[in-house]
Amino acid sequence: MPESCTCGAQLPPDARFCHKCGKPQRDEPEARLLAEESVPVTIAAPLVETAPPVPLGFRNPIALRVGLLAAALVCFTMMIPVVQYMSILWWLGAGYLSVWIYKRRTGQRLNVLGGARMGWITGLLTCGLLTLLFGVLMVAIQQAGGLEALKNGLKDFAVQQSRVDEAIKVLQNPLAILRSLLEMFVLLTLTCMAGGALGAILSKD
Repeated sequence: MPESCTCGAQLPPDARFCHKCGKPQRDEPEARLLAEESVPVTIAAPLVETAPPVPLGFRNPIALRVGLLAAALVCFTMMIPVVQYMSILWWLGAGYLSVWIYKRRTGQRLNVLGGARMGWITGLLTCGLLTLLFGVLMVAIQQAGGLEALKNGLKDFAVQQSRVDEAIKVLQNPLAILRSLLEMFVLLTLTCMAGGALGAILSKD
């Protein structure tokens, strides 16, 4: 048995391997096989699983906050005397705005169906806020003296008397109020859904 390895290291007596380079010092089949199969073992880093995106719905907190923000903006614009006559345009813009904000907050591009769903959420929240404001208005009218006091108060403003009489007639009929709310619900939600779908199409560019 050699006293030194080919790498120059001094070997102790009866050494089977070189303590420096690992080369076998005896002609043993087990030693040769062990030297040939000794390969470095690499440990792969653990895979980090990313959570799937939360589906669009009222359980999605980001979608809920975005829809509520767009709904609040619509309700604010509808209280402006001149701007309120363009309500359909603001409803369409609310659906578009909700998709745009949701994409900015999450980085997720919505397809047409997802954009329509985001607009639907915005439309439902807008209907809820408008219904709440209508209830507050009715309570304020009752505390101020009723519909006749409202009619007399509107005479001082530049409002057509025919429109005032028509509004008073609707407010005096519960069925007419319910029908008006249902019509607003259908038209508002469909318009917001169309705006959301349009926002999803344009955001793909």
